[in-house]
Amino acid sequence: MLDATLRAFTLLFTGDPDLWRIIWVSLKTSVFGLLLATPPAVLLGYLIGLHRFPGRRIAIWLAQAALSLPTVLIGLLLYLLLSRHGPMGSLQWLFSQPGIVAGQFVVALPVLLAFTLAAVQAIDPRYAETAISLGASRLQVMLRVLHEARFGVMAAVLSGFGRVISEVGCALMVGGNIEGETRTITTAIALETSKGEFAQGIALGIVLVSIALLMNGALMLLQGDAHAAKDRA
Repeated sequence: MLDATLRAFTLLFTGDPDLWRIIWVSLKTSVFGLLLATPPAVLLGYLIGLHRFPGRRIAIWLAQAALSLPTVLIGLLLYLLLSRHGPMGSLQWLFSQPGIVAGQFVVALPVLLAFTLAAVQAIDPRYAETAISLGASRLQVMLRVLHEARFGVMAAVLSGFGRVISEVGCALMVGGNIEGETRTITTAIALETSKGEFAQGIALGIVLVSIALLMNGALMLLQGDAHAAKDRA
């Protein structure tokens, strides 16, 4: 165990090309998936959180229930959609980085939606009412409300990134764990562990733990800023 850990740090600090290629693929696909999911999720979270309409409670229930959707099930559904005989097979995204990005998009969407929805619901409705009474357009009202909910929205983005960078089921099924192309941190850890090669798995695990610590540190800073903003208000 100690020898494997020492070799893991050696891989990290000597710039092992295979290791850092895996990290790069993970970061690239996760960030792209998150960037694509953020605008629609924030918009839907705002619309559901601020407006009253028939079926709103069902929409909130579905948004919260989607958080529990297993990523391996998302991977299965995408596999069926992207397979050669599936409705999206012509895109040829299966076992490719665009396929992983599509999977990360679907994985991140419920997290971003649920957190944004909660942040918007926590905002005093008088913000929107005041903006409307002053003649603000719908876009201006939305921007005002989202500005007030900005700490919650940023927390949603950070939580969404933590979710997509650490999931394994969808990336494995849609990406295929192809070396140098679709092998991500989590799929590589699973593979190396099954082979009994622990050094690279430990090195990648260290990277994941470091990312988790950074995400939690950023969330703590956001919470501190949010409390300071409330105190000033």
